Amino acid sequence: MGQAAEQPRASKQTTLQRTLTEALNDLGMDAALVAICERVNGPLVAQGARGFAPREVQSIVRTLSGVEQSLLAAPAPVSEGEALRAVRLRMITPAAKALLALPLRHRQKLYGVLVVGRKEGAAFTKKERTLLEGAGESITGSLERAGLFDGTVLLSPPMVAQEPAPAQAAIPMAAEVLAPPSSYATPAIQERITALLNEAAAATPFDRAWVTYYDPIAGILEVLGLAGDVRGEQKKDLKPGHRLGLDTSASGWAVRHRKTRLDNDLASTQGRFLDHKHLYKERFRSALVVPFFVRGQVGGTLTLGSKTPLQYGLSDARVLEPVIVKLVELLQEPPVAQATETESGETMEPAAEPAALAAPEPLIRKQERQAALGEFSAFLATEIREPLASIRAQLEEVTGEGILDFDPQTRVENAMRDLIRVEAILNEILDFAKPLDLNRRLCRVPDIIENTLTVVATELDMNRIRVTKDYAANLSQVRCDDGKFQQVFLSIFKNSLEAMSPGGQLDIQVSPVKAGRAHDVQILIKNDGVPIPTEHMGKIFEPFFTTKRAGTGLGLATVKKIVEEHQGQISIASGPGQGTTVIIQLPTPVHRGAAYRRRGGRGRRPPRGR
Repeated sequence: MGQAAEQPRASKQTTLQRTLTEALNDLGMDAALVAICERVNGPLVAQGARGFAPREVQSIVRTLSGVEQSLLAAPAPVSEGEALRAVRLRMITPAAKALLALPLRHRQKLYGVLVVGRKEGAAFTKKERTLLEGAGESITGSLERAGLFDGTVLLSPPMVAQEPAPAQAAIPMAAEVLAPPSSYATPAIQERITALLNEAAAATPFDRAWVTYYDPIAGILEVLGLAGDVRGEQKKDLKPGHRLGLDTSASGWAVRHRKTRLDNDLASTQGRFLDHKHLYKERFRSALVVPFFVRGQVGGTLTLGSKTPLQYGLSDARVLEPVIVKLVELLQEPPVAQATETESGETMEPAAEPAALAAPEPLIRKQERQAALGEFSAFLATEIREPLASIRAQLEEVTGEGILDFDPQTRVENAMRDLIRVEAILNEILDFAKPLDLNRRLCRVPDIIENTLTVVATELDMNRIRVTKDYAANLSQVRCDDGKFQQVFLSIFKNSLEAMSPGGQLDIQVSPVKAGRAHDVQILIKNDGVPIPTEHMGKIFEPFFTTKRAGTGLGLATVKKIVEEHQGQISIASGPGQGTTVIIQLPTPVHRGAAYRRRGGRGRRPPRGR
């Protein structure tokens, strides 16, 4: 049944290649290529080329799939006098100094792109653009007459249908948007994914397989489950819960390019991709990585590895469609609340939520603002960061080839510096939106402050800032992430430097403070600089609020987030003549029996341990 279905498709694929080859040969250009969308809204795949080297074809298709695709997908002009549909590509190749791309449409749907190039760098004339449009219409007519728009080789349905969003989606709570679980690889998910992978083995054999889940805000993929020969792998890093980077894994490559990746020579990729490295060490010969989509966005990847050479082909991705559909349905299921067991051994079912809980209005506004921030960050991660990474990769490739003259090379390098600055700002926004990953341990606050002061020592010396320190003796240790708190103090010190004039005074005081029956640690950081205006005092911790010309307004918002994640408190006092003081109070670990001790040694003794 499957072989019978593949034979007509193979015949139509041959017709497509023959039609495109004839069209490219008829074009009077130095070089030309055609890239086709095999699926609706799918990636462009090169189907025919003349005059371009394979590496140039890959570079052009990558450009078309990135920043230029939004221009090419724009509706075609219908009235006279409007700009022609062809788009000049802002790139050059060794074979062509000028490139012109024409979107190919069938019934107003983009199904491919025709690219022509010539060795001279002069602009294309209106006549040449008109001739190119005529060639595009001729290609579309030939493909339509051959019956190739029936959903088999051109504009076929997507691998996983893109589900429309609900008309009136409820606003998620802040905890759901900004605090997802630390790991998606729960035991229940692992068990069900292993069963799905074993089901896939009947159609496509493998020696090892795993599924990853894509978190766009964090920019990582997490392994949800494995199947096959995983005895040796359980001792290594690739196991449920392990996270892979977008730039250091084959799964990340499939997510960034939104298409299937086939590798039959793992020796050439094990240096680039960490997930191929362990396969190569265990003498695997081929690997197939298939991305799947959830509600129109990349949801993760399914990877198959085999010790048999040339085990897989791109057609195997279609064979895996039934399993991928079940996988998507599994990941879209709402989490099931787990029952808890009481001390008496009885099982307590999760309590039903109250029918109507009226939250205070300020709390609702805060939750709506945080929910909007989470949704906006997800948009930035998928629609902005990935194209920026593609642009940067292309610029690095162009500058590394050394084909530009001095002036264009300088301008491209300046553009790369601006692009890196934009990426840094974008990463700062995404880092603020995603939940913190804290590595807590017992630390001495004065040690963290001293380490931070060494970072800004040069700036303090250049501005002749006098620093006075008052650390109380016998301070209790706090359980915190010292790296995160070094980030807190660094942000406060830099804000103080910007507010102070040369020769200013910076006072740092760390002392114990009574908090119930325990003693917390209080940190005071005071500067004698320009005070904060009264009208700004209520906004200084809000995300994106800033009075600086260059800045994201996330510095103090991140500081507050880190302190509160450590169950601490932070406040700021500022006014004319007194400068600005930042007050941070952190809890200390409560030792066993501390609540029973009283002054003078009297009081009831703590009960003996069992």
